[in-house]
Amino acid sequence: MGREQRRLLIDPGRLQQAPAGLVGLTPAESRYLVKVLRYGPGAIFAISDGAGGLWEAELVEPLGAQLQQPLEAPLAWQPPPTPPLVLLAALVKRDYEVLLRMAVELGADWLLPCRAEFDAVAGQPNLERWRTIAREAAEQCERPWLPQLQAPRPAREWLAATGPLPPLGATPPARAPGPSVGGSPACLKLFATTRQSAGLPLLEALDAWTAKEPPASLWLACGPEGGWSGAEETLARDQGWIGVDLGPRILRSSTAAVAGLGLLSDWRYRRWGC
Repeated sequence: MGREQRRLLIDPGRLQQAPAGLVGLTPAESRYLVKVLRYGPGAIFAISDGAGGLWEAELVEPLGAQLQQPLEAPLAWQPPPTPPLVLLAALVKRDYEVLLRMAVELGADWLLPCRAEFDAVAGQPNLERWRTIAREAAEQCERPWLPQLQAPRPAREWLAATGPLPPLGATPPARAPGPSVGGSPACLKLFATTRQSAGLPLLEALDAWTAKEPPASLWLACGPEGGWSGAEETLARDQGWIGVDLGPRILRSSTAAVAGLGLLSDWRYRRWGC
C-alpha cells in the first residue's frame, strides 16, 4: 500500500459491526473523502482502527466503503509503543487545545489533564471537543494507536504513585505507576520545574537511564501558569518523580509541555525505536 493513500480512523466497534466488511461512513467522513479529497466510487484509501490495525478500503458509495482485507487479517498491524509516553499537564487559561494537538503529534500515548493548586482555570472543560481534537491529530499524523485522553483530575491524584499503567484503550489507573516491583522496569517520571536549582536539565535526567530495558512508562508532568505548589513538589519527590528544568528561558506552561514532550519523544525514538 502506498504512503500517499489518505487514512480514516474508525473505531474498532464500528468495524466489528461492518457486514461482510462493508463499512458505513459518517456524513463527516463521507464529506472528507468526496468533497475534500474528491474521491469517487472505486477510490482506494486506508482505514485505521486506532488499535494498531490498518486495512485498505474501496469507496463504493458516498456513505460506504468495502474493506479489501478480512477484518481479522489486516494489511498491517503494529504493537503499542513501548514505553508509553504520558503527559500530565495542568490546565491553563490559553492554548490548552493547541497543547493537546501538538502532544498527539509528538507521540504522547496518554494525555492526563490535571487541576493543580495554583491553576487559574474556571468552569468545566469540553472533554468531547478535546477528544475530537486528539482524534483528528492522530488521524492527520497517521498514528496507528489512538492516544487516550482522560478527564481532568487533581494533580495530587496523579502525583501519588501506585498501580500499573494499563494498555492503551483500557481504563486508566487511579494513581500514577510507582517504582519497580519484583524486578520489573521502573517508571521514569519527570516533573518540570521553573526553578533551575530544583531540577536537573531534562536531557541529563534522560541520560541517567542506563538500563538496557525501556522504562515501564515515561512520564512528564508540567504545571500551570503559577507553577507547582510547594506541597505538590514535595509529594512528587516523595513519590519518586525527578525534577527537571527546560533551560534558561521562562516558558509559557503550554510551551514548556510541548518542548519537554518533544525531547522525550525524540529520546524514546532514538533509544527504543517508537
